[in-house]
Amino acid sequence: MKRTVYLVLSLILIMTSLLLGCSNQEQTANIESPALKPIKVMLDWVPNTNHTGLYVAMANGYYKEQGLDVEILQPPEGGTAQLIAAGQADFGISYQEEVTYARTNNMPVVSIAAILQHNTSGFASPKEKGIISPKDFEGKKYGGWGSPIEKAMIQSLMEKEGADVEKVEIVNVSSADFFTVTQRDVDFEWIYYGWTGMEAELRGFPINYIELKELAPELDFYTPVIIVNESTVQEDPDTIKLFMEATTKGYEFAIDHPEDAAKILLAKVPGMNEELVIKSQEWLSAKYQEDATQWGIQKESVWNNYAQWMLDHQLIPSMIDSKKAFTNDFLPKR
Repeated sequence: MKRTVYLVLSLILIMTSLLLGCSNQEQTANIESPALKPIKVMLDWVPNTNHTGLYVAMANGYYKEQGLDVEILQPPEGGTAQLIAAGQADFGISYQEEVTYARTNNMPVVSIAAILQHNTSGFASPKEKGIISPKDFEGKKYGGWGSPIEKAMIQSLMEKEGADVEKVEIVNVSSADFFTVTQRDVDFEWIYYGWTGMEAELRGFPINYIELKELAPELDFYTPVIIVNESTVQEDPDTIKLFMEATTKGYEFAIDHPEDAAKILLAKVPGMNEELVIKSQEWLSAKYQEDATQWGIQKESVWNNYAQWMLDHQLIPSMIDSKKAFTNDFLPKR
């Protein structure tokens, strides 16, 4: 009888210990795995190699390390700056032109990092068109987005060579394919070399390319940039720092491991042209930081020069306060 009681008591003690152990493990798990903070990031366009660092940070767990659950969204109608100003997302991908417009229209958006250190865009045309300098724009047809800034850029380049922008026919082709439209409807377009230029090389499609920053330093503006709402800067700076720590690691990975980064982007965004993504990533990875001391740095002189150019061409009604338009304060110390 005593033996039976002893066995029963022993079993009770063992079961109690097991239950307490499970309870403690659950409590420990809850302590070690706090809920991640949901974050929405609004892109400026369809996913491409400008955005690789974001997808790397997601895939490699850099955001989770900072306690963030990041969702990347493609933009609906309307500019990203408008959506960030309206609180539709926590972070956005934009460009200096859009932020400058937004600031003059009392939209409270701030740039917190330059994804590319220099402007990688310019005017491109099929080689047989013979457009090798801005003077050759005369008598030609330009296909654009219908933005007044396009004519102003063309004018800036042409004036340096004594050419007349009024001799250029400007038509709106929106997002029509560069290779199709320049052979059928127009003579030249504004492209980003890291994507369309790379595609031209892969296709064996010879182009003439006039790089903006080489002929007009004032047009060496930041495109793209990462933006937030001013209210986030004031009310939740810690989240911005966490986001930028992870995002910086993502772009640093893309700089050091372009092919691996390209494969991460391809895995995250199915249906992309693999050969183009890899070639674009290899070219662009050298452009993310380029001559800056670290990735993401922005200069007040770049913001001032471009805003002054916009003012001189009557694209904005007044000069912005550049010190309020951007900040480097949220970049991690390197």
